[in-house]
Amino acid sequence: MLFPSPLAGEGIEPESRMTFIEKLRTRWQQADSLVCVGLDPDPAKFPDAFVDDEDALFSFCRDIVDATAGFAGAFKPQIAYFAAHNDGEAALQRLIAHINGAHPDVPVILDAKRGDIGSTAEQYAVEAFDRFGADAVTLNPYMGRDSAAPFLARNDRGCVFLCHTSNAGARDFQELDVGGEPLYQRIARTIANEWNGDGNCALVVGATFPGELKAIRGIAGDMPLLIPGIGAQGGDVEAVVRNGKTADGTGLMINSSRGILYASGGADYAEAAADAAKSLRDEINRYRV
Repeated sequence: MLFPSPLAGEGIEPESRMTFIEKLRTRWQQADSLVCVGLDPDPAKFPDAFVDDEDALFSFCRDIVDATAGFAGAFKPQIAYFAAHNDGEAALQRLIAHINGAHPDVPVILDAKRGDIGSTAEQYAVEAFDRFGADAVTLNPYMGRDSAAPFLARNDRGCVFLCHTSNAGARDFQELDVGGEPLYQRIARTIANEWNGDGNCALVVGATFPGELKAIRGIAGDMPLLIPGIGAQGGDVEAVVRNGKTADGTGLMINSSRGILYASGGADYAEAAADAAKSLRDEINRYRV
C-alpha cells in the first residue's frame, strides 16, 4: 500500500470494520441525525483568531468537527478547499485522521467528484481510501462503469455518484432525454440495478429539485442519498425530507456547509456552529415521522 491509512481504529482487525453503509445507518440511529456537516474551509471567512495561525485550515475545521460531532450523521470535507492551499492536503489528511480518532462513529465522505479511466481511477481510489482514510468518496459516473470499478471493488467503502445536482446548470445535461427517460433517471436506475451489487453505492441529489428527488427515491429504493443545496442555494428542508426519506425516516445525508461553518464570525464560532447543526437536525427531524 502506497499510503498507510490514517484511519482511526488502530488495532481493529480489518474484518471487524463496518462498511460505509453499515456505519452510516448505525450513525443515523445513534445520533438521531441526518445532518451532513460540510467542511469547505475558506480562510477569508475565518474568525480573527485564525489570522496568524499557520495551521488555520486544520485548526478551524477541527474545532468545527469537535463542536458539531454530537449532531452529525456524517462529515463531508471538500477536497478543493484544502488542495488550493500549500500543505492543504496534509491538513485534510490530519483532519480525517482526527475525525476517525476522536469521532470514529461518524462517517467521512470525501467530496472529490472523481471520474477517470480505469488505471487513473485506481490511483484516485488509493488517494481517497488509503491516503486520506475516507469512508466514502463522491464520484462522477460520466465515463461509465470501468471508471467506477476500482472504487466499487472496495466494497467496505462508499461510492456516492452524482445523479441530479443542485446547481442551476444541472438541467443542461442531466435532464436530456435518453431513450424515453431523462439522463438523471437512467443514471439512478443503472447504479441501483447494475453497479450496486455489493450494496456500497449512494447518489447525490440536489435539494433544489424536490420533484426529481422524489423520482430518484422511487428508482433507488433504500439507497442513501447525499443532499446538497440546503440553505445558501435555497433548498427547502421539508420538501427534501418529504420527498427523499425512506420508509423508516432515514436514507438521507442532508448537507450544510456555510450555514454551519460560518454561523458566527466571532469568538463563539464553534458554539454557533454547534447550535446551527443542532437546529438543522431538529428541523429535519420534525418532518421524518
